[in-house]
Amino acid sequence: MKRIAVVEKERCNPEGCGGYLCIKKSPLNRMGVEAIVQGPDGKAQINEDLATDALQVVVNVCPFHAIHMVKLPEHLTTRPIHRYGKDQFILYSLPTPTFGKVVGIIGVNGIGKSTAIKILAAALKPNLGDSERTDVDVDELIKLFKGTEMQIFMEKFKKEEIIVSFKPQEVELIQKNAKGKVKELLDKVNETKKLKEVIEVLELTNILDTDINKISGGEMQRVAIAATVLKKANLYIFDEPSSFLDIKQRLKIARFIRDLANEETSVLVIEHDLIVMDYMTDLVNIMYGKEKVYGIVSQLKPAKTGMNAYLEGYLKDDNVRFRDHKIEFDIRSADKEKKKDVRFEWPAMEKKLGNFHLKANAGSIKNQEVIGILGPNGIGKTTFMKLLAGVEEPDSGKLDTTVSISYKPQNLASDSEELVMNVLKEAIQYHTNDIIDPLNLKDLFTRQLKQLSGGELQRVAVAEALGKKADIILLDEPSAYLDTEQRLNISKIIRNVADTTGKAILVVDHDLVFLDYVANRLIVFEGEPAIEGKQIGPVKMEEGMNLLLKEVEITLRRDEQTGRPRINKLDSVMDRKQKDADKYYYS
Repeated sequence: MKRIAVVEKERCNPEGCGGYLCIKKSPLNRMGVEAIVQGPDGKAQINEDLATDALQVVVNVCPFHAIHMVKLPEHLTTRPIHRYGKDQFILYSLPTPTFGKVVGIIGVNGIGKSTAIKILAAALKPNLGDSERTDVDVDELIKLFKGTEMQIFMEKFKKEEIIVSFKPQEVELIQKNAKGKVKELLDKVNETKKLKEVIEVLELTNILDTDINKISGGEMQRVAIAATVLKKANLYIFDEPSSFLDIKQRLKIARFIRDLANEETSVLVIEHDLIVMDYMTDLVNIMYGKEKVYGIVSQLKPAKTGMNAYLEGYLKDDNVRFRDHKIEFDIRSADKEKKKDVRFEWPAMEKKLGNFHLKANAGSIKNQEVIGILGPNGIGKTTFMKLLAGVEEPDSGKLDTTVSISYKPQNLASDSEELVMNVLKEAIQYHTNDIIDPLNLKDLFTRQLKQLSGGELQRVAVAEALGKKADIILLDEPSAYLDTEQRLNISKIIRNVADTTGKAILVVDHDLVFLDYVANRLIVFEGEPAIEGKQIGPVKMEEGMNLLLKEVEITLRRDEQTGRPRINKLDSVMDRKQKDADKYYYS
């Protein structure tokens, strides 16, 4: 069985470990064999040919957990597609674009999803596992994929019959680099001559004359999607198209992307929102392996089968278990909620911010309760949280200021030089077992906040808020930047903190699966974005979900195998049955 060695360069800190502790402790180095050396970048570098059991000690001794040595699955016999360096991440195989279909790519962060689609989009040239090679041509790839669907794709690519349009994950980078107004940007890429139609579908009319660097994250996401589909292509690739969007926008985007696929067009999508992924895809590639070490792409599966296999953590065809536990969705009984005491009450409040007017009804939250907060962007959810947190003062209504509140804002400060261990001091002291360890944060302790990725920063911010001594915890969009497993893991941790400490928690989020997993009751915000917002609730889950789902005209059922929420096909027997019974939230 082949073994690979990987050093995470961003974690490797020779100064912090007293000067290459791995080299000092390596049994082979002590015998004069240069198994580990100082690399040209000043970081540790491993000679993979010498990565035997004898070197396992350096994996355990590294205080920053920067070194990995793993055995690859026995069924993996193919050559790598790409490797970033001699002891860096390795990608095996690629997702399979299929004409007439939307193919979803599902997997944890750091498993190679973005790398794979960058290769398919010709934004990254593969090196077939040899990081020093720059001369790999398409004929080698055709030979590598002989006998598979990818061989057909690569042959079309060679004949220049594949034209790719690619929406990257980091839409904020487009915003930083682009100049001019939104309409000017879209005019430049309007190869399909469908600008008017796309603007209408994606609701961009009101921002056409706005400078690109002054629009919100959700608006930038929709502009990036518009720019992608306005290009003439037969392979459209979308990396996380639902980020920054509310649920109504997510479903509209999902329908829009789904309709792109036809006999002459293929669509690939990376997405972490399970409902959105399920709604827009026909087929799924699962990516698994070990984060930041290696990634493998599964065979294509029907969307339902593939997503259930992902939640199961088991690929039957390959007899591979890639996770040691199933992800299950438990249906909680609402009967117990009535017996809990009220923890916090808020009065009816109003707040004007420019042209926007928020009206919040009086409400309360109980001990051990998690209330989910739903609604469109720009409707007042974050303003409501800021009022409760004391960040904003209401124009009318007086809050109880004797209650201690912990607040995680929507926008996180990412330029701080403070160490993670200092930020999490309170959580480390009192909640190592129930917050720090489940969120895998120990490896981040010695890093500065500004060195963290979006997902890492989010996990730290959630841990900080949950770990504080407070009666009420407010979390604004805790699932942002997180992959599917991290979202469900955080929902379990939030639920557990509420159950074990008695704290009351309010959570704003757009991921319906996440809120379904974590919330006891819901608050729904309605109104006109940027003009007026009003709060409904807290109400029971079914009532709150019905309010929202009626607005977006979909019904949800539970998957019979996993219990996960799924959208019924429009006008299907189940869809009509649930709508006739006025039960949009499960049957």
